[in-house]
Amino acid sequence: MKFDETCLSQITHKLSETIAAARGEAPADIRFHNCRIVNVFSGEILDGDIVVSGGRIVGFGPLPAREVRDMKGLYATPGLIDAHVHIESSMTCPAQFAAAVLPRGTTTVVADPHEIANVMGTAGIAYMLDASADLPANVHFTLSSCVPATTMETSGAAIGPAGIAEWISNDRIPALAEMMNFPGVLFRDPDVLQKIAVATVAGKPIDGHSPGLSGSDLTAYLAAGIRSDHECVGLEEAREKLRQGMFIMVREGSGAKNARTLMPLVGPDTWHRMMWCTDDRNPHDLVQEGSIDVLLRMAVSMGIDPVTAIRMGTLVPASYFGLHHLGAIAPGRQADILFFRDLKSFTAEDVYWKGQRVAGNGVLEPMVSLEETDVPPSTMHIEAEQLDFRLRATGGRIRVIEIVPDQIVTRAGIDDACVQEGMLVSDVRRDLLKLAVIERHGRSGTKAVAFVRGFGLRSGALATSVAHDSHNVIVVGTRDADMRVAVSAIRDMGGGIVVVNEGRILERLALPIAGLMSTRPVSEIAERLAHLVQAARSLGCPLNDPFMTLSFLALPVIPELKLTDMGLVDVGRFEIVPLVV
Repeated sequence: MKFDETCLSQITHKLSETIAAARGEAPADIRFHNCRIVNVFSGEILDGDIVVSGGRIVGFGPLPAREVRDMKGLYATPGLIDAHVHIESSMTCPAQFAAAVLPRGTTTVVADPHEIANVMGTAGIAYMLDASADLPANVHFTLSSCVPATTMETSGAAIGPAGIAEWISNDRIPALAEMMNFPGVLFRDPDVLQKIAVATVAGKPIDGHSPGLSGSDLTAYLAAGIRSDHECVGLEEAREKLRQGMFIMVREGSGAKNARTLMPLVGPDTWHRMMWCTDDRNPHDLVQEGSIDVLLRMAVSMGIDPVTAIRMGTLVPASYFGLHHLGAIAPGRQADILFFRDLKSFTAEDVYWKGQRVAGNGVLEPMVSLEETDVPPSTMHIEAEQLDFRLRATGGRIRVIEIVPDQIVTRAGIDDACVQEGMLVSDVRRDLLKLAVIERHGRSGTKAVAFVRGFGLRSGALATSVAHDSHNVIVVGTRDADMRVAVSAIRDMGGGIVVVNEGRILERLALPIAGLMSTRPVSEIAERLAHLVQAARSLGCPLNDPFMTLSFLALPVIPELKLTDMGLVDVGRFEIVPLVV
């Protein structure tokens, strides 16, 4: 193995300085005096001082330091780690995402760039790595394993085994991301198995995604080397997976809230195989509730020992992902330290990253730099002919996507079509509205039109370029004309969300980064989204989050009936089916 001599010399010099500070032979940078230190290894809370030098913890006790800060008995814990999150769900860039979660105590995230990868491929992954490289936070990315998620939609790119091999050795990529294609594993799809093989050879763990998988299918899935799951929705499902050797990521997102159900599984014999994650958390929830701190509060309120809850948000994910420099307050570990008044509310009074104060009392330090890299080129490629949503009537009975309120699953219904002058049209009286998905990556120029029930619009249209997983543009409306205006507005913004009525744009949010993210602060995006929801409600929509509901209507791996740019997908049969029955 060839070593860079300059790099080795620098590391050797830094090690020498660290050891000298640890032995008290040279002054450390800072000593945090009078702390109540949460020891995640022993489970104890110990009174003492924490000594930091060169961004790392070098010892405890009254060692000499250039600066001594009296922490007045505050609890000191390691920085929190989100074990699985999609930054894109915050609708903002990595810099603004970090600005939102750092004051809450989340100093490390292990993010899956699955959404932007489905739009831009490895160029999207490169953007996320570059955009987060110099942030005052530890931003790691798992390598997206399912781009595209299925063959029944047009994504912006594809990442095969060769792409996985090219990126898997990156130092900031600790694992292969969620293996959503569990049927591909079970039926031994060569591409899927090659991706797993690449990660195995590289010595990187493989995250799972296997909702409801059980019995021999679960055993076969795990036999491929998959080690974790964040999709457990039931206690017995999680228990079976834990018994089979999986690490369980307990999720509390915006769309999927599973933590309260899974809390009873946390105990003295299980916590070391369990960790916290948020998966998808929207701007409103990030601003109003927080990040991993939400799960700590919830856990303690349900009777879980605070130290156990902290271990699950620090030591366990650090160990699982091989981030052994993080996750504990111990010699040689990075000095990511949180200071709390109590271990119940988990409101961080001070947040340190590499020994530098980056936030306090819910506010980012003003000197913290959060520079954003250049925004990538527009990914909106929609032609005029894709804005024709007319449907000629070829039968009187049609399939209808039926929304289940506050869920991403749908029901598959059948109803009488509304026909005018030989064309299928929306019927507001029966809440039967036209729905369309338009391919926007410039790869196929396809679109598909169907019908949905549950949006309740009396007039107007809603549209978004956030449409899982391929993120084509999806629009619902009462009239074709408003649908055209909505899609055109999204194209012109370079991506985003819009509400239209009678040809007029009522509210809009531009998401120019891959049609998924903005460079604006999370709080500002949350405010814009609130205005969009209010505009949708003014048109009759009763849904709590109509745009999240709309975005998941294009996801063909969640039952029962969904729409992609290729057509209606019967998820149970996993095939495209005709609109007319």
